[in-house]
Amino acid sequence: MSDLTPAFIGWERAALAVEKVRDRLRRTSAALGEAGVAYAVVGGNAVAEWVGRVEEAAVRNTRDVNILIRRTDLEAAKSALEVAGFLYRNVQGFDIFLDGINGRVVDAVHVLFAGEKVRPDHVTPAPDVADSMPAAHFHVVSLSALVQMKLNANRDKDRTHLRDMIGVGMIDQTWLPCLPPVLAARLQKLLDTPDG
Repeated sequence: MSDLTPAFIGWERAALAVEKVRDRLRRTSAALGEAGVAYAVVGGNAVAEWVGRVEEAAVRNTRDVNILIRRTDLEAAKSALEVAGFLYRNVQGFDIFLDGINGRVVDAVHVLFAGEKVRPDHVTPAPDVADSMPAAHFHVVSLSALVQMKLNANRDKDRTHLRDMIGVGMIDQTWLPCLPPVLAARLQKLLDTPDG
């Protein structure tokens, strides 16, 4: 039994970390919704929502919360989220909300702005928050907008998320004509190498 104890403790900590992210997501979306701030969940939680609609077993956990809002709503978002216990900060040019006074940047709610490029080298800007739909507990960015955001970012984790969507049959060759050429080429490479 003693051999299982460290593994169980590790599993228990991982489960707690996942629940903290889910709680942060619930609190964020509830606060924004109650304040009437238009938003959409993006990033890993959006991928989990979409993939989970097809295959729950294929859902990956994520360690952060990413929301899309309009820049004109930033002040309203600050007010709403501060009431919910979050503290606004701008860290190295990125707008985030720390989860309380002892919150860490790695655990923060990250803000992306609708209609703006997340990074200067991105091919297209982030979608508008109107390009979203209700999920069970929050508004989630549309699948087409999410795919384009993931192709824009093109980091290892973004490619992994896209491969997850390919793996459950959500994305295939039919998507290619709908994308700008640079993003279509990135998707084609992923379709050609589904196992990485």
